[in-house]
Amino acid sequence: MNWKFLSRKKKEENKPKKSAVREWLDAILFALIVSTIIRGLLFSAYAIPSASMEGSLLTGDYLFVSKIAYGPRMPVTPISIPFLESTVTGAKIKTYWEGLQLPYYRLPGLGKVQKGDAVVFNYPAEAVDRPVDMRTHFIKRCVGTPGDIIEIKDAQVYANGKQVANAPKAQASYLVTTTGADLNPEMISNLKIDVRYQYAPNSYEMIIPPASLSEFKSYSNIVAVKENIEPKGEYSPQIFPHNKKFKWNEDNFGPLLIPKRGTTILLNDSTLVLYGRSIEVYEHNKVTRNGADVIINGIKADKYTFKMNYYWMMGDNRHNSEDSRFWGFVPEDHIVGKAMITWMSIDSTQSALNQVRWNRVLRAIH
Repeated sequence: MNWKFLSRKKKEENKPKKSAVREWLDAILFALIVSTIIRGLLFSAYAIPSASMEGSLLTGDYLFVSKIAYGPRMPVTPISIPFLESTVTGAKIKTYWEGLQLPYYRLPGLGKVQKGDAVVFNYPAEAVDRPVDMRTHFIKRCVGTPGDIIEIKDAQVYANGKQVANAPKAQASYLVTTTGADLNPEMISNLKIDVRYQYAPNSYEMIIPPASLSEFKSYSNIVAVKENIEPKGEYSPQIFPHNKKFKWNEDNFGPLLIPKRGTTILLNDSTLVLYGRSIEVYEHNKVTRNGADVIINGIKADKYTFKMNYYWMMGDNRHNSEDSRFWGFVPEDHIVGKAMITWMSIDSTQSALNQVRWNRVLRAIH
C-alpha cells in the first residue's frame, strides 16, 4: 500500500480552504501582473489629444500601440504605479519614484522604425526634468531615419534627395480670399475645415482636408484659395535649431543630417548648434567651451561619435503640428511603439448619442 499517497491526501484534506475575499484578491493580483506584463511588453492604449495628425488620426481617437513592433523598451523607472500617467492631473503628484534608474535597454522586436510609420514616443524637449519613460507621450509620423539627410522644400519633405510620400490624408493650410460675405458655419463644419485666423473681413487662413478642397473652391463667395507656404530663406525663431545662422522655417528647412549610431561629426560652432543638445542631454555628456576649443567630459575634442540612433518626426497636419521642425531629433530611447489600430473614436463636439465615430472603430492605422 502507498502510505505516502494516503499521507499527502490527508494533508490536502486538512488544508484550510481560501476565503472568498482571498480568492478575489489572488485573482485581482494575477490580473494586475498579467496586464502589466502585456502593457509593458506587448501593447498599450493611448488617446489622441490634439489635431496634429489630422486627417489621418483625429482628436478623440483611442489607439492600440504595438511595443513589439520595434522591441519593448525595458522600464528606465521601474518603480511606478501601473496604468497611470507620470503625474496625477491637477495635483501634479508623481506616480513614480526616480530614486532607482536603470540603463536604457530594448528587447528585440519585429522590425525597425520606418519612414511612414505612425510612432508614439516620449517628448524629447519637455521642460520638466523627469525620466525619459515618464515624459509626455506624442504621436507623429516618421519622415526621417538614422543617417538620412532631411530637407523640406516648399512644404514637401525629402530624404536623401528623394521625395517622402505624404500621408494619404495629410492636411495643409491655405490663404483664402472671399467676397466678404459671411461663411456658412454648417458648410465649414461639414467640410471639416479648421479656420485658424481671420486677417480681414475677406481674408482667412484655413486648414482644408484634401477631400474638401474642390467643393470648397466651388462656392460662389470664395474668390481665391492659395496654399500657405513660408518662402525659402525666411528665418523663423520658433524653428529648430533656433539660430539665425540657419534661415529655416516650417516649409523650407535643411538640409540636415539625422544622427546614426556610429556616425562621427566634426565639432565646430555650426555642428554644436545642431547637435549640441543630442550630445549633452540625450547622450549624457558634459560639454563646455574654452575659447575655440570644445571640451567633452573634461577632454578636448574635435569630433564626436554618436551612441544612439535618431529620428525625424512630423505631424500629418503640417501647419498645426509641434514636431521635429520645432524641437529637433527623437532619440531611440524615447521610442515607445507603433500605432496600429484605432479601437475607439469619440467626437466630444457632438451630442451624447452621436459622439462615437463608428466608422473609425477597430480601424487599421496607415
